[in-house]
Amino acid sequence: MRKSTIWTLTLVLIATFLGLLVLQINYLEEMVKMRNEQFSEAVKRSLYQVTRSLETEETKRYLEEDLMNNPTPLYYSYPKINELGVENNSLSTIRGAKSKKILEAEAIEEIRKDYTNEKPELYLSKRHGKNSISKTSSELQNALKGRYLYQREILDYLILDQLSSAGTKPLDERINFYQLKDYLRIELLNNGLNLIFEFAVVDKDNKIVYKTSGYNPKSDEEVFTRIIFPNDPPNKYSYLKVYFTNKKHYIYESISFMIPSFIFTGVLLLTFIFTIYSVVRQKKLSEMRNDFINNMTHEFKTPVSTISLAAQMLKDPAVMKSPTMFQHISGVIIDETKRLSFQVDKVLQMSLFDKQKATLKLREVKLSELLTSVVSTFKLKVEQFGGSITIDIKTDNDLVYIDEMHFTNVIFNLLDNAIKYSKPEVPLTLKVTLLNEGADKVQVTIEDNGIGIKKENIKRIFERFYRVPTGNVHNVKGFGLGLAYVKKIITDLKGTIRAESELGLGTKFIITLSTIKQ
Repeated sequence: MRKSTIWTLTLVLIATFLGLLVLQINYLEEMVKMRNEQFSEAVKRSLYQVTRSLETEETKRYLEEDLMNNPTPLYYSYPKINELGVENNSLSTIRGAKSKKILEAEAIEEIRKDYTNEKPELYLSKRHGKNSISKTSSELQNALKGRYLYQREILDYLILDQLSSAGTKPLDERINFYQLKDYLRIELLNNGLNLIFEFAVVDKDNKIVYKTSGYNPKSDEEVFTRIIFPNDPPNKYSYLKVYFTNKKHYIYESISFMIPSFIFTGVLLLTFIFTIYSVVRQKKLSEMRNDFINNMTHEFKTPVSTISLAAQMLKDPAVMKSPTMFQHISGVIIDETKRLSFQVDKVLQMSLFDKQKATLKLREVKLSELLTSVVSTFKLKVEQFGGSITIDIKTDNDLVYIDEMHFTNVIFNLLDNAIKYSKPEVPLTLKVTLLNEGADKVQVTIEDNGIGIKKENIKRIFERFYRVPTGNVHNVKGFGLGLAYVKKIITDLKGTIRAESELGLGTKFIITLSTIKQ
């Protein structure tokens, strides 16, 4: 897959996920807004019913007190019934009826008893005899109408009296706060709100008359307010304030069904990221594999061609007659065979480490002795390129637990890289240093004055098959396996390795191992 295709696919999928996420967030915000509105409407309905209940309770209590304070029956004048209908008499007296002269007292009392103790039909029949059905029905309706008008006049008077006197009473006399709490709880449950609430009652001067222990709102926006007695004069209004401590929890709990959709979106996003990462990684591995095959082809082709050419030369009779020439060609064949075998071993070595079939033979080794031996062996090769190599040992405890063969190969690989990436016009200078780092660590540094490595490439030099790009220059052969092998060995020896380099100034490899306490 081409890089442009991968990036296009990535951008499309990113845009899709962002769009989906924006839609979900907008939908969530709308759901929260709608739930808040529904919650507010339910609370307002509940508070309206509570204030109605308080008004009803006050009216009932007022009527009961009035009856207790005035036990004498209220005398009233019934409307006169005649052929022309009902004469609507006004309510003459309500309170203090005993002290006033009642007109036609005997007739009224007789009518009252007849009307109260007998059915209206018998009452009318008794007074008029056997009249027509229509006349009887008309008189019955007039009698009921008269009684209704009287009862309404009594209630109107009582309500007017209550309105004129109720506003002057203290709120704690007008409201039973424990009963108010029950009203609130019942009405909220009726509207589907099973929540913990706190409330306060505020008088006309905005002073708190009563409040529950938990009433402590952080802002006025969290409080629902309702006039308790709307029929009081405006300058005497009192207010009921209700505060819900866990309103936000209730709102967000009601939209908890949205959580799975966000979880699924997150899973899809992680899957998408992993897929893109895998595609990019596979693309990179594919490129590295192609580079590896190309490098391996060049590395194998040269010694194979040399061996083939030398074998053909051995067939020449002239070569057979010259022992010197024969010995030289035989030496070339042996050298190229070793080179070919070495390259094959490197590939097999990495495959063995991938399958974890290789085993390290660990033993106690003095690093100073091992490094001195390696430097002495490598000195001749460095001098062939006109360079020099030195070793500086600054340690009193260099006893480590390592695989001697593999660690020797590590040092040879690092020194060989220094030769490969040296500057052609500048003599190579190699320096190997051994010193202690703390009480239980030892550090090996290999420093050169070669071409160096760019900062963006130095992080990847220990990856398999990775080779620092050199443009169109291919003067250094290899598979990109040497430093990967070095990293693998040092890691398995429970050590660390890092590289420091500046382009054009050289490279330093730093190996740190744990020492054996004496």
